[in-house]
Amino acid sequence: MKRNEFLRYIRFQGRELIREGGRHSWCHNPLLHKRSAIPRHNKIIDNLARKICKDLGIPSVK
Repeated sequence: MKRNEFLRYIRFQGRELIREGGRHSWCHNPLLHKRSAIPRHNKIIDNLARKICKDLGIPSVK
């Protein structure tokens, strides 16, 4: 999955982008007080996308 599509999905689910790091972007779930790092690759592997969704408490991407 492309990174831009994945970030759009995360924002659609109500999660917010905290900050841009050197190699990762950090997203935050304000309801569960959880956060996760999203790497700055053009493509994000499906297993990694599922893990990030699980960490943020949102449904997995297809």
